[in-house]
Amino acid sequence: MSSYDVIVIGSGPGGYVCAIRCAQLGLKTACVEGRETLGGTCLNVGCIPSKALLHASEMLHEAEENFAKMGLKGKAPSVDWKQMLSYKDDTIGQNTKGIEFLFKKNKIDWLKGWGSIPEAGKVKVGEEVHEAKHIVIASGSEAASIPNVEIDEKVVVTSTGALELSKVPKKMVVIGAGVIGLELGSVYNRLGAEVTVVEYLDNITPGMDAETAKAFQRTLKKQGLTFVLGAAVQGVEAMKTKAKVSYKLKKDDSEEVLDADVVLVATGRKPFTDGLGLDKLGVKTTDRGVIETDKHYATSVKGVYAIGDCITGPMLAHKAEDEGMAVAEILAGQAGHVNYGVIPSVIYTWPEVATVGETEETLKEAGRAYKVGKFSFMGNGRAKANFAADGQVKILADKETDRILGAHIMGPAAGDLIHEVCVAMEFGAAAEDLARTCHAHPTYSEAVREAALACGDGPIHS
Repeated sequence: MSSYDVIVIGSGPGGYVCAIRCAQLGLKTACVEGRETLGGTCLNVGCIPSKALLHASEMLHEAEENFAKMGLKGKAPSVDWKQMLSYKDDTIGQNTKGIEFLFKKNKIDWLKGWGSIPEAGKVKVGEEVHEAKHIVIASGSEAASIPNVEIDEKVVVTSTGALELSKVPKKMVVIGAGVIGLELGSVYNRLGAEVTVVEYLDNITPGMDAETAKAFQRTLKKQGLTFVLGAAVQGVEAMKTKAKVSYKLKKDDSEEVLDADVVLVATGRKPFTDGLGLDKLGVKTTDRGVIETDKHYATSVKGVYAIGDCITGPMLAHKAEDEGMAVAEILAGQAGHVNYGVIPSVIYTWPEVATVGETEETLKEAGRAYKVGKFSFMGNGRAKANFAADGQVKILADKETDRILGAHIMGPAAGDLIHEVCVAMEFGAAAEDLARTCHAHPTYSEAVREAALACGDGPIHS
């Protein structure tokens, strides 16, 4: 029986970051992982492989749409799907091996197998039981489905199956207009599939700033995606190589059927805690299976903590990472903390969409007086030169104090641009602080400065 200061269950972004931070702080640490490779859903079947396919399909789009405009003449590239999947798998391998190297560097023991907690202070992996002063559950989440839809990961797939299709489908139906559905729908749309997105709500990307969401939908429609909104899926009938998706429109109760070669079910995710023995242990969970924790990530059982997708909050890798570092610091006697008001969210389509903080809708609901600064990428020289002028930067600031309350960016490199706003918000900056900061020219980031200027006397380039 091995003994540790901390055993982390799960090696996804929350788990491996937590383990590394624990080791850095001098705690003897082990991490339990049942997959053959480290990195959890994100690195193996989520964030990383999907970004590889997004990048490859974006390059195809550039070649087909923009190369000739720049004087780059020649035959458009063809898609070797097998090679594209190989590139995706190589990307996964490089990243998962990187985590394995970091474990060795930080002297973290990888306990290979699926873990359970037979009692407080003990973790069972296979037939072995290990002792730990502290146990951190970082078991992540799994794809959620809806009634009358059976997943086979061949014709009716989750994001996992969508990353391993044997060929590019001619017709794909995506159920759910959230991040996963729109990203993977964009991939297959660029690769030549006819993609239809069916969403229960009357808008895409639930919770996003409404103005940004509408502009985003218009852009995706121009790219070829079809949207059926306000539609309740009644069921999916899967045949050997085809499927039929039936749905009912909420506005008039009419029923429709869509044919598809592949149906992607992208209706969200749910905590994955199977096999941990939480009920027997006495760990409190909600009706949805979310593990209940206090502000220090402690569960109802002494010495057992939880972070990431299996606790409340947005299911984002970087949120899990921050919680992993915070709980490690708490266990080491420090004051770990996560600022949940400054957690950005990014959709990696083209253009990218990135948001942080409040939306106009949440501010109106709270009755808070605010002002809006906007700047279109049409006024940004770099964006125009790169055929990337679709979108805008929108900054929300307190009407009286000018303190930045939120930002919503649709445009080139939005997922990177959002972070200067995050840093500003972390330090309580005003829009004027950002506006008075010199930005290099020509860069996309100038659009952020112009939006900040628009919160005051006005932007220069519009």
